[in-house]
Amino acid sequence: MELSEALARTSINRLTEFSSLSDILVPDIIESCLQSNGVATLRKRKLPMDAMIWAVVGMSLFRTESVRQLINKLDIVLPQEVDYVARSAITQARKKLGSHVVKDVFHQTAMIWHKRAEHPQWCGLNLYGVDGVVWRTPDTKKNSAVFSRSANKSYESSYPQVRMVCMMELSSHLILNSAFDSVAESEMNLAAHLIDGIPENSLTLFDKGFYSLGLLYDWLQKGKNTHWLLPLKKGTQYELVRSLGRQDKLVRIATTPQARKKRPHLPTHIEARLVTRSIKGKEVKILTSMTDHMAYPSAEIVDLYTHRWEIELGYREMKQHMLESRFTLRSNLPELIHQELWGVLLAYNLIRYKMILMAKSLKGVFANQLSFRDASSHIIHTLTMMPLYAPGNVPKIIIDIERNAKQFKLEGRRERSYPRCLKSSKNRYPVAKSKYAVHLK
Repeated sequence: MELSEALARTSINRLTEFSSLSDILVPDIIESCLQSNGVATLRKRKLPMDAMIWAVVGMSLFRTESVRQLINKLDIVLPQEVDYVARSAITQARKKLGSHVVKDVFHQTAMIWHKRAEHPQWCGLNLYGVDGVVWRTPDTKKNSAVFSRSANKSYESSYPQVRMVCMMELSSHLILNSAFDSVAESEMNLAAHLIDGIPENSLTLFDKGFYSLGLLYDWLQKGKNTHWLLPLKKGTQYELVRSLGRQDKLVRIATTPQARKKRPHLPTHIEARLVTRSIKGKEVKILTSMTDHMAYPSAEIVDLYTHRWEIELGYREMKQHMLESRFTLRSNLPELIHQELWGVLLAYNLIRYKMILMAKSLKGVFANQLSFRDASSHIIHTLTMMPLYAPGNVPKIIIDIERNAKQFKLEGRRERSYPRCLKSSKNRYPVAKSKYAVHLK
């Protein structure tokens, strides 16, 4: 049984309006992406290109298996009359497939899944998070020539690294868009590549490291109600325009000549809303583009920022649970690193979409309230065991997964408070002991 068929069968679901994953990830999508990138699909080949896309997805879903084991043992690519494929043939097939095909499949499926998921909204806006993550690649000459190594005064990474910035829908953890490059590239520059894919009627939560008036201005101007929100950066100078409430103000911030040189369309000043609130004795200041205080109440704006942590949880789910803490990617060539990363995002979205279907069978439960570790292990285990089941029993087994979704429901998250403390930095030089030191016995 091919992996694509197994994944389609795992979506047989009478409890939701979606009948199967084949309604979305249909062969026509894969075929159109192959044709648009000029990649031919020859059925006479041992490794047809459409099946290689599922092999790239399987590299992330079955992390403990080598690529050759996936192809030769799991029967996800080869026709029955072919028993063995050499490693060199696999590499050549992946090179021919390239990264753009997998990238296009990811973007098309992400757009369709996101549109059909019917995410909850706040004041008519969908909530998204944007943040960065770093991946490390095998230490090969070609990877080292393309990807830099992160370093500071006392440490340099032993692996070439890739910096990735993703845009995630926070209630479902679906990845909507992504951009990545060498670790030497800044997160703000990568985030600028996501602007073209911003959905309308959206609120994007940024970390304060993304504070760039040029980026935020372009983000707001992209479409209808493409708002942003982030903590006020320390030392930011602003001018009060008018007061909207006791701790709610409309402010004007001046842009720098350097920013206007980079973006000639950037005005000399931008207006934003500054909401202040005291939490556990600490003053928190949130800057946002939602200047309409009647449409967007200030009492909830500061609390919204706590949802930004969902994207951090999503990165942990990818690295620790789906990839089983195998932090180094598989590929030895830069182009295949790009292909593998798009495959990681596609595989993660496949599992997350299945969890959306699970959550729909539970009233008042969102996908981010289900355990990714338990649900993904159950889904992947079902995929690996699918060839052992009689075809007549497959629908019953899959429907049981949907009905038993409540076993994956997480308990309420605990409120934790760890006060910050200043620790002394490590000394790189040995400390000489004084001959006058007193030793207690």
